[in-house]
Amino acid sequence: MSIDEFLHLAQTRRSVRRFKPDAIPPELIEKVLEAGRWAMSGANAQPWEFIVVQDATTRANIADSWLAPNQEAYFIEQMRLPEIRHHHLRTPLTTPQFQDAPVMIVLVGDRRTYQATVLGANFLVTEGAADAIYLKNMANATQMLHLAAAAAGLNSEWISVNRPWGQALKRILDVPEILEVQTIAAIGYTAYQPSPSYRRPLSDIVHYDKYDRSKYRSGEDIYKYLVALRQNTEPPYKQGLPQ
Repeated sequence: MSIDEFLHLAQTRRSVRRFKPDAIPPELIEKVLEAGRWAMSGANAQPWEFIVVQDATTRANIADSWLAPNQEAYFIEQMRLPEIRHHHLRTPLTTPQFQDAPVMIVLVGDRRTYQATVLGANFLVTEGAADAIYLKNMANATQMLHLAAAAAGLNSEWISVNRPWGQALKRILDVPEILEVQTIAAIGYTAYQPSPSYRRPLSDIVHYDKYDRSKYRSGEDIYKYLVALRQNTEPPYKQGLPQ
C-alpha cells in the first residue's frame, strides 16, 4: 500500500450509526481481528482480547443494556450550554441502532499486563504511567480494527464503554471480573451514504522545531471552536439517525 492509498483510507473512513442486516463473510471478520492483534503496545504487553458477537439476541441485549447507564450522562449533558451539547445527548435517549450491525467486536482488556512495562511506570503519574500506557494500548487495537474494517470495504462505529455499562456487559458476556470491557466496534455495511467528516487544517496543528505561539488558542478560542465544531458535525451526525 502506498502512502497516498493509506491517506485515502484514513480520510474516507467514517463512523456510521445505521447498518444493513447483511452478513459479513467470516474471512473478512478474521482479517479485521488479525489487524487488531498486530496493534502496537507498550513493552508488547498486548492486553486485548476480542469477543465477536453475532447472535441477534445478544446484540439486542447489549444495545438494551446501554440505556440505563447512559441516562446519567444525558442529564449531566443538559447542564451545558445548548450550542455545545453532544449531539446524541440533546434529546432523550433511545435504544441505539448499533444493534443492527451484524457483528460487534467487544474489546476486553487485562490491566495485569501493566507488569510488562518498566517498574518505574507504576510509580509515576504521567503520560508514561502504567495506567495511561494500558489505555493507549487498548486505543491502538481499537483504531487498528476500524482501519482494517474500512480497508475490507466494511463500515464501523466506535462505541465507548463507561464503567456502569461495562459491568452490565460483563454479565451479558460472562467476562471475568478482573478484566474490563473497554470499547465496542460495531461492524457491517452502512445503510446510508455518510457525509464527509471534519478535521482541523494541518497548518493549524503542526509546529516545527518549537511551539508556534501564534497558533495558541485561548479559552475563548476553544469555546468558539467547540461551537463551530458542533455546527460542522451535526449534519453528518443527524444523517446517521433513523429516518
